This record gives sequence, structure tokens and C-alpha cells, in this order.
Amino acid sequence: AIAPLSFCSVVLFPPSPPTQRLFSTMMKIATIAALLGSASAFAPAPVAKSGVALNAEMSKSLPFLINPSKTDGLIGSVGFDPLGWSDMWDTKWLQEAEIKHGRVAMLATVGFVTSQFVSFPMFEAVHVDDSNMAPTAVGVSAMMQIITIAGAEEWRTNNGKITMENMFEDPDRVPGDLGFAKDRLKGKSEDEVNKLKLQEIKNGRLAMLAIGGMIHHNFVTGEPLF
Repeated sequence: AIAPLSFCSVVLFPPSPPTQRLFSTMMKIATIAALLGSASAFAPAPVAKSGVALNAEMSKSLPFLINPSKTDGLIGSVGFDPLGWSDMWDTKWLQEAEIKHGRVAMLATVGFVTSQFVSFPMFEAVHVDDSNMAPTAVGVSAMMQIITIAGAEEWRTNNGKITMENMFEDPDRVPGDLGFAKDRLKGKSEDEVNKLKLQEIKNGRLAMLAIGGMIHHNFVTGEPLF
């Protein structure tokens, strides 16, 4: 409404030359301001960015997730903790669990393959080619012996402290260190010892995948591994 009225006033009552120049300048400024105001209506709204997300270090193994900082510096750590367990439980307990499961899996892969071709003398009568059937073939008593011995050894090596709450009451307790064959590490540098630890962890991880694959192969195909 203002623009038409201003135009009419200029036509009906033309200003003097100095006033005309001043008026022309004011009209240009008003036009530019109007254009800028209308353009700003179509400008995208600023998006707030989280400083935490921008500054967070991403995981090396899962670059779409934030790096689990509590695993930094651990031997074998590649920042793999998609479920965030290191934020919920004692990291030492998790290390102990991984190392022990890896050791059991390494033994299991060897036993799974060997039992298809070799039988202990006392179990020759119940030999089966499919290693998945071995626990059923030997019976409950043989399996309970394994579980009992494993439990007793777990109790002995940890001096009875086998829960998450008390296993690492001693701050010097190193995950996976049961005092076994430590003489073989004498004379080795820290880097050499850490290399052996890394090899054990990586071989254990591979063995856990391997034994899972072997078991499921026999389940799916219904045939022995070889």
C-alpha cells in the first residue's frame, strides 16, 4: 500500500531537483531492503551441530560408531564394541572372558577335527564321525566330568574369586594371566611379550569363528566335517 501512495504523490506533486535526487536514493534503498527481506524468507534455517558428535573419535573397526574409549591401549583392541559392553561392565572382566573363550575355542577346533578320526581307547565303542554327536555318544557322565574339572580349575587358578565383583580385587591381577608357562617369557622384552599376547588373542578370535563354523556346517549338512 505504501509503494502506490508514494508513486502517486510523486506524480501529482513532483519534488524539486535536490529533493528529487534524495527521494530517488531513498526509494532505491527501500527497494533493496524489500528484496533482501523477501529473499531471507527462503533461506535455509541454520542446523545446530552437536559439538560432542563432531569432536568424537570414531571406531577404527566400525567407523560409523563412536570409538569405545575404555578399550584404548588394550592389546588387540581395534575399537570393536558395538554393544557398548565396555561402558557397562569391568573391562578387565571382558578381557578375561575373551582370552579364555579364545583358548577354549582353539582347543575345541583341534578336538573337533581330531575326534572325527581318532578315539580314546575307552571311547572306541562309541566313536562317531560327526563330532556334533560326540557329547551324546559319550553320555552325560563324561560331559559332567569335563564341566567339573573345568570348574575346579577355574576356582583354583583364581583362588576362589570367580565373579565379576571379586576376580580383580587385586589391582595387579592381569586378565588371562594364570601363571601358566611364565618361564617361557623370561628374557623377552615388553614388546616381544605383547606380540605373543596379541598373537594369542587373534588366534583365539579366529578359533571362535572357526568352531562356530564347524559346528554349524555339520548341523546344516548333516554330514561330518571331512
